[in-house]
Amino acid sequence: MKASLKLFLILAGILICQPVFSQENGPGLKEMFNDAFYIGTAISYRQASGEEQAAWPLLEKHFNSITSENMMKWGPIHPEPGRYNFVSADQFVELGKKLNAFIIGHTLVWHQQTPKWVYQNEQGELLGKEALLERMEKHIETLAGRYKGQVHGWDVVNEVFEDDGSYRESEWYQITGRDYIIKAFQKAHEIDPGAELYYNDYNLWKPEKREAAIALAHELRERGLRIDGIGMQGHYMLDSPPVELIEASIIAISNAGFKVMVTELDMDVLPRPRASEGADLNKNYALDEKFNPYKDGLPKEIKDKFAKRYAEIFSVFYKHRDKIDRVTLWGLHDGASWLNNWPVRGRTNYPLLFDRDFKVKEELIQSISPSKF
Repeated sequence: MKASLKLFLILAGILICQPVFSQENGPGLKEMFNDAFYIGTAISYRQASGEEQAAWPLLEKHFNSITSENMMKWGPIHPEPGRYNFVSADQFVELGKKLNAFIIGHTLVWHQQTPKWVYQNEQGELLGKEALLERMEKHIETLAGRYKGQVHGWDVVNEVFEDDGSYRESEWYQITGRDYIIKAFQKAHEIDPGAELYYNDYNLWKPEKREAAIALAHELRERGLRIDGIGMQGHYMLDSPPVELIEASIIAISNAGFKVMVTELDMDVLPRPRASEGADLNKNYALDEKFNPYKDGLPKEIKDKFAKRYAEIFSVFYKHRDKIDRVTLWGLHDGASWLNNWPVRGRTNYPLLFDRDFKVKEELIQSISPSKF
């Protein structure tokens, strides 16, 4: 055998035997950001139950915080008067313990996914203020009480403001005014004084809405109530909102004396109908194929734009790691994302860091590495 050929085969063998570095065998997200903030994800029913077995390696490697996506909302966990369904919520909490994760309960009070019976008496008439507040407090006592000392933080009240900073005219507000917010924080702290308590909302990059949330948080503290932080839902798009507005809200909330949580982070890569900015579940449309252009995968141009956008946003998060306590993605992988069905039902979306086959999006993960900032 010629010496040159022999040398070539030896070198080839060495290269073949060497493992190729990739994010599959590289550091996980929680390791990448271990000096910055918790990295969290929303947990689905199938992931909590263990049915989605491929989820476990990703959860174990990448995340040190988890949030219940739907299983602790009023409708799923308390569907009828006097009846609770704790099976999935129990599984979620046990999963968090196995992961040694910071566990977030979501959410105690919200205008969506709350059954109509909550606001009504046995005759179907609207409850009075005191009766509704009593019903809400009993719900919080039962739910937060069951997981006392196990859930580390609660989204106590969710999405009470319109984008202009005015109060949402929900049934809660129509019947009780703002008292339901005050009573919810009061009761949550009474039931589990060791848990952190948050207000959570979308589009807090809008100054009017952000300032309304800060004013509410100040008022709660002035009343002697516990509120630890404000959750900025990160339901972003490829070209909106500007990162400068996201950064301005991080700074404003922190300067006001509250922890910042980036919650429900995802990136919608698909075109939307008009008037569907944010996360208002009432704005939902039937499938129109013009809003579902990438059924067979993203073109390179969109992939590149997607990675660049995530990198810009994470660079802001890392810059302000002294202010941000947690960054939580809203779903583990593309197939589990709510954005496949909002604001247009039945679409194929690609908003997260892992694809439908539970594979790491290599270039995307590498682009958000702190070493790149």
